[in-house]
Amino acid sequence: MPQVLGCLVHGTGQQNAPSNMKKILFLGYDKDKTQLIEQIQTHNNHWEVKQTSKKITLGEIKDLDLIISFGYRDIINNEIISHFKKPIINLHLSYLPFNKGAHPNFWSFIDYTPSGISIHEIDGGIDTGKIIYQKKIDFDLNNNKKKLNFYNTYSFLFKEIENLFMKNIDELINNKFNAYAQIGNGSCHSEKDLPKLLKNWNQNIYETVIENNRLYKKNEK
Repeated sequence: MPQVLGCLVHGTGQQNAPSNMKKILFLGYDKDKTQLIEQIQTHNNHWEVKQTSKKITLGEIKDLDLIISFGYRDIINNEIISHFKKPIINLHLSYLPFNKGAHPNFWSFIDYTPSGISIHEIDGGIDTGKIIYQKKIDFDLNNNKKKLNFYNTYSFLFKEIENLFMKNIDELINNKFNAYAQIGNGSCHSEKDLPKLLKNWNQNIYETVIENNRLYKKNEK
């Protein structure tokens, strides 16, 4: 794996980054998927952002000022969490503590739990860290039953969490926030929990929920 941190290139020569440069590692989605990487860089020209979706090591984090995770598929191990002296920030498309883990948007409708977005600290669990910022979102399924599918609701949540991050970017980057523990156990799902009734993400949500309820009642008999 190439080193995440390195030197900034200026012209044909190579110089070290300015001493006041904040070094930020962005784990997960790249610039093709999220606008956040470029938005962070353009917000302050003393913020240098490196992106990777690969598994990180202790050697790659020692000179970093901040680690942000959004769409990162690997588990950040406890050794890295304990050695990194500042909170590692994760962006999750659910209203925590509900729907931790995989496919939170899908399960918010199927389980009748709140939809929303959360920016939280990473600890040793799956989306169990302290809440930094979050927002509850009501899609009003009954009045939008013909319009809503899993893709357009996911896309809406994705944009909302980018906006929430940028609204609070200075506090997040400079560690000027007050985090608080999640209240209650909520819920958690893994990749393998997805039911067979989900055929694709453009599927109508209302119809899927009705079918899921029908199958549940049938299995109860």
